[in-house]
Amino acid sequence: MNWIALLLSLTLLVATHELGHLAFAKLFHTRVRRYYIFFNWKFSILKAKKFDGKWHFLWFNAQTPDSWDEKNLRPEDQDNTLWGLGWIPLGGYCDIAGMIDETKKEEDLEKIPQPWEYRTKPAWQRLLIISGGVLVNFVSALLLYGIILFSWGKDELPLHNATYGYQYHEVMLNEGFRNGDIPLAIDGREFTRIDSTVKSLGLDNPKTVTVLRGDTTVDIHLSGNILSNLSRKQAKYVLTPRIPFVVTSTVAGSPAERAGLREGDSLVSFNGQEMLYQDFKEALEKNKGKEATVGFYRDGQLQSVRLTVSDNGTLGVHFDQELSHFFDVNHLDYGFFEAFPAGISEGWETLVTYVSSLKMLFQPGGVQNLGGFGAMASLFPDHWNWHAFWNLTALLALILAFMNIIPIPGLDGGHIIFTLWEIITRKKPSDKFLSYAQNVGMFLLLALMILANGNDLWRWLSQYF
Repeated sequence: MNWIALLLSLTLLVATHELGHLAFAKLFHTRVRRYYIFFNWKFSILKAKKFDGKWHFLWFNAQTPDSWDEKNLRPEDQDNTLWGLGWIPLGGYCDIAGMIDETKKEEDLEKIPQPWEYRTKPAWQRLLIISGGVLVNFVSALLLYGIILFSWGKDELPLHNATYGYQYHEVMLNEGFRNGDIPLAIDGREFTRIDSTVKSLGLDNPKTVTVLRGDTTVDIHLSGNILSNLSRKQAKYVLTPRIPFVVTSTVAGSPAERAGLREGDSLVSFNGQEMLYQDFKEALEKNKGKEATVGFYRDGQLQSVRLTVSDNGTLGVHFDQELSHFFDVNHLDYGFFEAFPAGISEGWETLVTYVSSLKMLFQPGGVQNLGGFGAMASLFPDHWNWHAFWNLTALLALILAFMNIIPIPGLDGGHIIFTLWEIITRKKPSDKFLSYAQNVGMFLLLALMILANGNDLWRWLSQYF
């Protein structure tokens, strides 16, 4: 299900990104020959184009008929775009006439520049055309955050309301934290929100953290190496609220189903040792394929059952992850006119946090934190959830906008930087230079994509070997 959600999310993001380019191109009367969602190497799933007064469609097509070529169409149809759906979900493109990009080289351009081509437009118009995708992704992300807040509101768990304390990453445990500690202050500054606490601990390299440990207050003096150690360990979290292990359903044929566990059971012990959900997760991982005794409460009665942990280190249950079921959570509702300013603030704060987190890539072993499609799919839940889907789509839209504005040839940012150079110096880079730069940029992007998805593959293989 998470792969289906990722594919749908990427489809929406690619479609809106390329529509941003197309909209500005059409605004400035620039011909867009093809608009594609996903890449169409060798063949396309769908092609559609309007000419001779009607729409024409081709399914699973490898070669576009000559009759569809703009040179063979009536003058009033020559500006019509061919709309396509490719089969490789690694992006999409707009084939803008007179522009050197991943679809064209210098020798592919018309010998005589035409007034409807990208290269003949003023620099400021070309800047808007090439920036259109980033602008649409950024604005759509902010709008999505506003819609999410208007539709669902927002739940905030105050830092101190996690009554079971927090589960810490191994790196944090090595710094002196203990599972169950509740952070009170970082370098003397009090914190009340989990997200800002995580950001400060993981990215700011603080010196001292004050925590509540049981009934006492403890100062933890840190090494100053948290950021690099988290990067080296490829940490997916810094701390997370400890929660009870309450079953919502069991998987057919799983150890839990065979043992008779059912919805509402609250698992409280493993082999006689009291545990919360995070403790269970670690214990199951250490006891793959072994028999164990699980204690649980059902209808207020303490019971136990003997079962065999699966070879994957699971019981085969879905569990309650809704924090409001266990803690006093603040729910904020937003009216229509309140939601969108709050959404803008939420989106901007999310973008700043994401950009700040990129410093992990420059720590020793940081490139191992790069992730590809597998990492993105893992963000989505394994069951359908509209709130999570739209929230993650908004996040990916921000990431796509930021990544595309990086000044690397092959990305929108590369075209933007060359156009800005032209505006400032009044000197336009030659088509030959742009073609070479595009080739270098595409090579770098391909290498980066191979590295990121190679990391995903390595992490997946590491689970089994």
